Amino acid sequence: MASQPSDGNVAARLRIVASLMPGAIAIAQPNGPPQPDGQRSYALTTFGDLDQSSESIARGLIAWGIRPGMRVAMLVPFGAQFIELTFALLKAGVVVVLVDPGMGRKHLVRCLEEAKPDGFIGIPKAQAIRTVLRRKFPDAKWNVTVGRRYLWGGKTLGQIKSMGSSVADSTQLPKVERADQAAVIFTTGSTGPPKGVLYTHNTFHSQIDRIRQRYDIHRGSRDLACFPLFGLFDAVMGVTTIIPDMDPTRPADVDPQRLVEAANQWEVDQAFGSPALWNTVVRWADANRIERPFPTLRRVLSAGAPVPAATLEKLRRLIDPDANIVTPYGATEALPIASIESREIIAETGPASAKGKGVCVGTRFEGVTWRVIEIDDGPIADIWQTKELPRGKIGELMVAGPMVTTQYVVRADQNAMHKVADGERIWHRMGDVGYLDDRDRFWFCGRKAHRVTMGKRTLFTIQCEAIFNAHPSVYRSALVGRGVRPNQTPVMMVELHAESKPINAPEKSSLEAELRELASRNPLTRRIDEIIIRDEPLPVDIRHNSKIFRERLAEELSTIR
Repeated sequence: MASQPSDGNVAARLRIVASLMPGAIAIAQPNGPPQPDGQRSYALTTFGDLDQSSESIARGLIAWGIRPGMRVAMLVPFGAQFIELTFALLKAGVVVVLVDPGMGRKHLVRCLEEAKPDGFIGIPKAQAIRTVLRRKFPDAKWNVTVGRRYLWGGKTLGQIKSMGSSVADSTQLPKVERADQAAVIFTTGSTGPPKGVLYTHNTFHSQIDRIRQRYDIHRGSRDLACFPLFGLFDAVMGVTTIIPDMDPTRPADVDPQRLVEAANQWEVDQAFGSPALWNTVVRWADANRIERPFPTLRRVLSAGAPVPAATLEKLRRLIDPDANIVTPYGATEALPIASIESREIIAETGPASAKGKGVCVGTRFEGVTWRVIEIDDGPIADIWQTKELPRGKIGELMVAGPMVTTQYVVRADQNAMHKVADGERIWHRMGDVGYLDDRDRFWFCGRKAHRVTMGKRTLFTIQCEAIFNAHPSVYRSALVGRGVRPNQTPVMMVELHAESKPINAPEKSSLEAELRELASRNPLTRRIDEIIIRDEPLPVDIRHNSKIFRERLAEELSTIR
């Protein structure tokens, strides 16, 4: 393992890794189409190259005039260059603004506008749009184009690198403390407009230490990075990032054959992907009767939404028999918080989840403190205003620890709703509801904002949806409330597997009757009379293709009588 850096900058970890294994491959990115045998050519970046190139860019930025603490927005597609630029900005002491391009243009522009960036690093298309909307970004005077620059001024990345090389001996990188700001990362916006979360360098250090320790990640591993941002963690853990041939904004549409080819060519032993991606892989393997296509894969991580026990059980048959499949739990504001391994889900918690007990997310990471409090839709200023609930009682989860962020800097008005003071410690209200069991495991029952209230009775999404998801024709479902809390009517909106869609009205009516009968047999769902089988997929977040946007569904319901 790499030793702890004396510099507080999280990017100093890359320097340590590069000193230990300079010639090892840090990033492998496809640079040509696959051959008939599935083999393909990759562009390779060593740890030494990544460290040196990012340092050169950092020095060039400083020589140009960029100063520590400035905010610079990154509008570059994920790949080797994205990783290089992120570390360059961190080394320069810059606060990196990261947004999901798939959040939609309206949200994207608003998030960037409210982040008040001092500049942009982006591809030509992004810089062109920034130029058209320049009045929204009055402070953005430091703009770097990754590619050909046209009439919008600033510098090209090539010019910055050249400047960095020429001042290598005279320009010092800034000293960064762990408490200094490192990044503004936006939430997915699954329960409202995206919020900008402030990460310090200590936030990143805390995340890396806990992920590496709990999952026993060692230098020399090879990660199939189906979730792009994990590539940044790979680099500082000495793990090779294999970038697969896929659209990272549409993980559910991945071609599993491309993953298999990359995994086998590189003999990957680790992969990080969303539940939607692994579901696609499992269904592909089933349909094609393919046995163990990932024989070298010994560690699988999946996050963003619960992974059904049935999917995990099938996924285990596709990888090394002794492999671990783990599902870390957390949020943009607090990650990682808890984790559980697939064997525990398959043998114990999964069957309970299918009966409506919620989804067990496992036990806490080191340093995490958590408690379940009485549900409150208003702000909570101080810890003394909370009422802790006994184990087994459903309430909202709040967490504290070194990996828990302390403030939003975009949509800062939301700090009052999500942050709770406890002396010098700040707790984060996760917005999730559930309960703790007698083994101190948290059982997730849904988002607080998504609960459906019928007078004195409350229905929680994850509990109720599990009953419907047990039907073999159902891919996923969403509980939505019609009307205004506390007098709502529950409606279940259902997305079917493609091959299970009814071909005529009688078939649809028959399926609806089956689902209604299924609901009537469980006390959690027997009050759900309205079931809507959708022709279109349920709307989901772009980051994981798994979190359902129930607010949009509620808007749809308001137009359906």
